[in-house]
Amino acid sequence: MSTTTNYPSATPQSQPPKKDYKNLVIGLLAAGFLGTWGYLLWNNNKQEQVQTQQQAQISKVTDEKGQLQKNFDDALVRLDSLTGTNNKLTSQVTENNGTIAKLKQNIRGLLNKQHLTDAEKKKAEDLIKELNDKIGNLEQQVAQLTQDNQQLTQDKQQLTQDKQQLTTDLSTTTAAKQDLEKKVDVASTLNASNILITPMHERKDGKDKETTTARKVNKLVIGFDVSNRIAQTGQTDVYVCITGPDGKPVSVPALGSGTFTSRDEGDKIFTAKVPVDFEAGKTKSVQFAWKQNSEFQRGNYKIEIYHNGFKIGEGTQELKKGGIFG
Repeated sequence: MSTTTNYPSATPQSQPPKKDYKNLVIGLLAAGFLGTWGYLLWNNNKQEQVQTQQQAQISKVTDEKGQLQKNFDDALVRLDSLTGTNNKLTSQVTENNGTIAKLKQNIRGLLNKQHLTDAEKKKAEDLIKELNDKIGNLEQQVAQLTQDNQQLTQDKQQLTQDKQQLTTDLSTTTAAKQDLEKKVDVASTLNASNILITPMHERKDGKDKETTTARKVNKLVIGFDVSNRIAQTGQTDVYVCITGPDGKPVSVPALGSGTFTSRDEGDKIFTAKVPVDFEAGKTKSVQFAWKQNSEFQRGNYKIEIYHNGFKIGEGTQELKKGGIFG
């Protein structure tokens, strides 16, 4: 017989076991931490790569700009060297005008920028190349100018030598010419010959009578021949010097007496200057009469004939007392 009761049984009934989530949570947290740490490591590595690339890029840009600056500085050194050694080119590279000055200004403007774009770098390269090309042209001009200057220097030296030689030759020629002129001058001196001194008494009727009586003589007629083979045709002066018996020169300024310079005796008094129309290669006869405003004295009268400063002949004539009352 079964017995039914409303009281609980003293024997416990079996229950299903509870689930344990602790380990699952720990695992999830560990996985999340590891993932985060891995991501951080990956991200840090990525940033380092980016920084490295940026540093490399910055270094590359810096190097490229530095190279551009160096190329520009080298070009300026070449340019300064040219203008410093050749003043003739200075006007062509003046800072205030000209294509070179403008190129320098444009290049400086680009290189003064903090960062250059690829286009600006290319432009700077092109401008520096253009500047170097123009400097190259200037260098060629300098080379040509240097060559021309050397040639001019050689030409100047040659001209100086030629001038010195010409001066020497001219001096020699001048000396030879002067010597020749002197010889010709001396050689063209007339020669006097057939000197004849005739004391005369000129009467009132105009007729002359030869006499040696001093008190009767009122003029001396002097005649001579002159000749020379090289003397030129033309008029020349012959000086006649008369010395009286007292040893003094006969000089009457009112009758044309004066002084001349002789080659050997210096200044000398002449009694009369006789113009002679000489004809080259021929003998010329000369005659003139000397009248004085005083009486002729007894004794010897010496007659000297000069031409071109040289004495070319002389003669003597004695005037006597004459007669019982002479």
